[in-house]
Amino acid sequence: MSNGTYDQVAGKIKETTGKVIGDKEVETEGVLQNLQGKATEAVEDVKDTVKGVVSHFTKDDDSSAG
Repeated sequence: MSNGTYDQVAGKIKETTGKVIGDKEVETEGVLQNLQGKATEAVEDVKDTVKGVVSHFTKDDDSSAG
């Protein structure tokens, strides 16, 4: 499980717990942790995409050199 996924799940649990017990602070912490997890996953996706693009162009450069 990636850090982003963990933060999303933990955040959702905190948010729900906060709602159930009527604790706005815990609920807000959960919302923020969930958003942080989503942002982390988005950054990881961008990194993977960039690596794929670089890899693609690197492979093209290697094959055209021969």
